[in-house]
Amino acid sequence: MRFSGQLRRALAGLLLSAVPALVHAQLGAMACGSFNNHYGPFDYRRSSAENLNLVERAHFTPAVENLIKGNTSLGPGGDLSYTLNVFPNHHRALMSMMKLALREKRNRPTESKWSMECWFDRGERYAPDDAMVKIIHGLYLTKTGKPAEARDKLDEARALGLMDANAYYNLGLGYFDLQQYDKALESAHAAYAQGFPLPGLRDKLRRAGKWKDPAPEAHSGVN
Repeated sequence: MRFSGQLRRALAGLLLSAVPALVHAQLGAMACGSFNNHYGPFDYRRSSAENLNLVERAHFTPAVENLIKGNTSLGPGGDLSYTLNVFPNHHRALMSMMKLALREKRNRPTESKWSMECWFDRGERYAPDDAMVKIIHGLYLTKTGKPAEARDKLDEARALGLMDANAYYNLGLGYFDLQQYDKALESAHAAYAQGFPLPGLRDKLRRAGKWKDPAPEAHSGVN
Protein backbone atom coordinates (compact mmCIF):
# COMPACT_ATOMS: atom_id res chain seq x y z
CA MET A 1 0.00 0.00 0.00
CA ARG A 2 1.35 3.42 -1.02
CA PHE A 3 0.66 6.65 0.86
CA SER A 4 0.82 10.19 -0.39
CA GLY A 5 3.62 12.43 0.88
CA GLN A 6 1.15 14.43 2.98
CA LEU A 7 -0.28 11.28 4.56
CA ARG A 8 3.21 9.90 5.25
CA ARG A 9 4.16 13.14 7.00
CA ALA A 10 0.96 13.05 9.06
CA LEU A 11 1.57 9.44 10.11
CA ALA A 12 5.17 10.26 10.99
CA GLY A 13 3.98 13.17 13.12
CA LEU A 14 1.56 10.94 15.00
CA LEU A 15 4.28 8.39 15.67
CA LEU A 16 6.73 11.04 16.87
CA SER A 17 4.13 12.58 19.17
CA ALA A 18 3.51 9.17 20.73
CA VAL A 19 7.20 8.51 21.45
CA PRO A 20 7.61 10.91 24.43
CA ALA A 21 4.55 9.49 26.18
CA LEU A 22 5.77 5.94 25.59
CA VAL A 23 9.27 6.75 26.83
CA HIS A 24 7.85 8.49 29.90
CA ALA A 25 5.69 5.47 30.70
CA GLN A 26 8.63 3.09 30.31
CA LEU A 27 10.97 5.23 32.42
CA GLY A 28 8.26 5.73 35.04
CA ALA A 29 7.67 2.00 35.30
CA MET A 30 11.40 1.35 35.66
CA ALA A 31 11.88 3.96 38.38
CA CYS A 32 8.54 3.86 40.17
CA GLY A 33 7.13 0.42 39.51
CA SER A 34 4.48 -1.11 37.29
CA PHE A 35 0.82 -1.50 38.16
CA ASN A 36 0.95 -5.27 38.52
CA ASN A 37 -0.86 -5.81 41.83
CA HIS A 38 -2.54 -8.73 43.50
CA TYR A 39 -5.60 -6.46 43.71
CA GLY A 40 -6.36 -3.61 41.36
CA PRO A 41 -5.33 -1.12 40.25
CA PHE A 42 -8.58 0.81 39.98
CA ASP A 43 -9.40 4.36 38.95
CA TYR A 44 -10.43 6.18 42.12
CA ARG A 45 -12.98 8.28 40.22
CA ARG A 46 -14.78 5.31 38.70
CA SER A 47 -14.24 2.47 41.13
CA SER A 48 -17.17 0.58 42.53
CA ALA A 49 -18.21 1.31 46.09
CA GLU A 50 -17.42 -2.32 46.92
CA ASN A 51 -13.78 -2.01 45.85
CA LEU A 52 -13.37 1.30 47.64
CA ASN A 53 -14.94 0.07 50.86
CA LEU A 54 -12.86 -3.10 50.87
CA VAL A 55 -9.62 -1.11 50.84
CA GLU A 56 -10.62 2.00 52.77
CA ARG A 57 -12.17 0.32 55.79
CA ALA A 58 -8.86 -1.47 56.44
CA HIS A 59 -6.25 0.97 55.12
CA PHE A 60 -7.78 4.43 54.80
CA THR A 61 -9.49 4.95 58.11
CA PRO A 62 -10.04 8.48 59.48
CA ALA A 63 -6.99 8.01 61.73
CA VAL A 64 -4.84 7.13 58.72
CA GLU A 65 -6.20 9.97 56.58
CA ASN A 66 -5.52 12.47 59.38
CA LEU A 67 -2.04 11.03 60.03
CA ILE A 68 -2.85 10.09 63.61
CA LYS A 69 -1.80 6.44 63.42
CA GLY A 70 -1.68 3.45 61.12
CA ASN A 71 -4.35 0.79 61.05
CA THR A 72 -2.56 -2.27 59.67
CA SER A 73 0.91 -0.65 59.81
CA LEU A 74 2.87 1.06 62.57
CA GLY A 75 2.25 4.50 61.12
CA PRO A 76 -0.02 5.94 58.43
CA GLY A 77 2.59 5.67 55.67
CA GLY A 78 2.17 1.92 55.26
CA ASP A 79 -1.61 2.05 54.96
CA LEU A 80 -1.46 5.03 52.62
CA SER A 81 0.98 3.08 50.44
CA TYR A 82 -1.41 0.15 50.21
CA THR A 83 -4.29 2.47 49.30
CA LEU A 84 -2.28 4.20 46.59
CA ASN A 85 -1.04 0.92 45.16
CA VAL A 86 -4.63 -0.15 44.62
CA PHE A 87 -5.90 3.31 43.63
CA PRO A 88 -2.93 5.21 42.13
CA ASN A 89 -5.05 8.35 41.75
CA HIS A 90 -6.79 8.22 45.12
CA HIS A 91 -7.05 11.98 45.72
CA ARG A 92 -7.46 11.98 49.48
CA ALA A 93 -4.77 9.35 50.07
CA LEU A 94 -2.38 11.24 47.82
CA MET A 95 -3.11 14.45 49.72
CA SER A 96 -2.50 12.69 53.04
CA MET A 97 0.78 11.21 51.79
CA MET A 98 1.85 14.69 50.68
CA LYS A 99 1.04 16.12 54.13
CA LEU A 100 3.00 13.31 55.77
CA ALA A 101 6.03 14.05 53.59
CA LEU A 102 5.83 17.74 54.42
CA ARG A 103 5.38 17.06 58.12
CA GLU A 104 8.38 14.75 58.23
CA LYS A 105 10.37 16.89 55.78
CA ARG A 106 11.17 13.73 53.89
CA ASN A 107 10.75 13.03 50.21
CA ARG A 108 9.91 9.42 51.08
CA PRO A 109 7.70 9.37 54.17
CA THR A 110 8.15 6.76 56.87
CA GLU A 111 6.82 3.35 55.72
CA SER A 112 6.02 4.74 52.28
CA LYS A 113 6.82 2.33 49.47
CA TRP A 114 7.78 5.14 47.09
CA SER A 115 9.04 8.70 47.12
CA MET A 116 6.56 11.53 46.53
CA GLU A 117 7.87 11.94 42.98
CA CYS A 118 6.98 8.32 42.35
CA TRP A 119 3.53 8.58 43.88
CA PHE A 120 2.78 11.52 41.59
CA ASP A 121 4.35 9.74 38.62
CA ARG A 122 2.23 6.67 39.25
CA GLY A 123 -0.96 8.69 39.66
CA GLU A 124 -0.37 10.65 36.48
CA ARG A 125 0.71 7.61 34.45
CA TYR A 126 -2.31 5.64 35.55
CA ALA A 127 -4.86 8.45 35.09
CA PRO A 128 -3.36 11.13 32.80
CA ASP A 129 -6.76 12.84 32.49
CA ASP A 130 -7.22 13.25 36.25
CA ALA A 131 -6.76 16.95 36.94
CA MET A 132 -6.82 16.54 40.72
CA VAL A 133 -3.65 14.44 40.74
CA LYS A 134 -1.84 17.20 38.85
CA ILE A 135 -3.25 19.83 41.21
CA ILE A 136 -1.99 17.98 44.30
CA HIS A 137 1.37 17.57 42.57
CA GLY A 138 1.42 21.31 41.91
CA LEU A 139 0.63 22.06 45.55
CA TYR A 140 3.49 19.83 46.66
CA LEU A 141 5.93 21.50 44.25
CA THR A 142 4.87 24.91 45.59
CA LYS A 143 5.37 23.86 49.19
CA THR A 144 8.80 22.39 48.42
CA GLY A 145 10.10 25.55 46.77
CA LYS A 146 9.67 24.76 43.07
CA PRO A 147 7.31 27.50 41.85
CA ALA A 148 8.10 27.24 38.13
CA GLU A 149 7.45 23.50 38.08
CA ALA A 150 4.35 24.01 40.21
CA ARG A 151 2.96 26.56 37.76
CA ASP A 152 3.50 24.17 34.85
CA LYS A 153 1.74 21.36 36.70
CA LEU A 154 -1.25 23.54 37.62
CA ASP A 155 -1.46 24.74 34.02
CA GLU A 156 -1.54 21.10 32.89
CA ALA A 157 -4.48 20.49 35.21
CA ARG A 158 -6.27 23.64 34.05
CA ALA A 159 -5.84 22.64 30.40
CA LEU A 160 -7.77 19.41 30.99
CA GLY A 161 -10.97 21.46 31.17
CA LEU A 162 -14.06 21.09 33.32
CA MET A 163 -13.51 19.85 36.88
CA ASP A 164 -15.61 19.50 39.97
CA ALA A 165 -15.85 22.22 42.62
CA ASN A 166 -13.22 20.67 44.90
CA ALA A 167 -10.66 20.49 42.11
CA TYR A 168 -11.29 24.10 41.09
CA TYR A 169 -10.97 25.21 44.71
CA ASN A 170 -7.62 23.50 45.17
CA LEU A 171 -6.47 24.76 41.79
CA GLY A 172 -7.28 28.27 42.96
CA LEU A 173 -5.34 27.77 46.20
CA GLY A 174 -2.36 26.63 44.19
CA TYR A 175 -2.47 29.63 41.90
CA PHE A 176 -2.94 31.96 44.87
CA ASP A 177 0.20 30.62 46.53
CA LEU A 178 2.06 31.32 43.28
CA GLN A 179 0.61 34.87 43.23
CA GLN A 180 -1.14 34.17 39.95
CA TYR A 181 -4.20 35.99 41.14
CA ASP A 182 -6.14 36.16 37.87
CA LYS A 183 -6.08 32.38 37.54
CA ALA A 184 -6.83 31.97 41.25
CA LEU A 185 -9.87 34.24 40.88
CA GLU A 186 -11.04 32.39 37.77
CA SER A 187 -10.78 29.07 39.61
CA ALA A 188 -12.56 30.49 42.66
CA HIS A 189 -15.48 31.68 40.53
CA ALA A 190 -15.74 28.21 38.98
CA ALA A 191 -15.64 26.50 42.40
CA TYR A 192 -18.24 28.74 44.01
CA ALA A 193 -20.50 28.60 40.95
CA GLN A 194 -20.65 24.84 41.57
CA GLY A 195 -21.58 25.40 45.21
CA PHE A 196 -18.27 24.89 46.98
CA PRO A 197 -19.02 25.69 50.64
CA LEU A 198 -15.71 26.86 52.14
CA PRO A 199 -14.96 30.61 51.93
CA GLY A 200 -11.21 30.31 52.45
CA LEU A 201 -10.09 30.99 48.88
CA ARG A 202 -12.47 33.94 48.54
CA ASP A 203 -11.23 35.33 51.86
CA LYS A 204 -7.60 34.99 50.76
CA LEU A 205 -8.33 36.87 47.56
CA ARG A 206 -10.21 39.57 49.44
CA ARG A 207 -7.37 40.11 51.91
CA ALA A 208 -4.97 40.40 48.98
CA GLY A 209 -7.28 42.92 47.28
CA LYS A 210 -7.78 40.57 44.32
CA TRP A 211 -11.39 39.43 44.76
CA LYS A 212 -13.96 40.50 42.18
CA ASP A 213 -17.54 39.31 42.02
CA PRO A 214 -18.20 37.22 38.91
CA ALA A 215 -19.88 38.87 35.97
CA PRO A 216 -23.57 37.96 35.66
CA GLU A 217 -22.96 35.96 32.51
CA ALA A 218 -20.07 33.94 34.00
CA HIS A 219 -20.50 30.18 34.08
CA SER A 220 -18.96 27.38 36.06
CA GLY A 221 -16.42 26.24 33.51
CA VAL A 222 -12.89 27.48 32.88
CA ASN A 223 -11.79 27.54 29.27
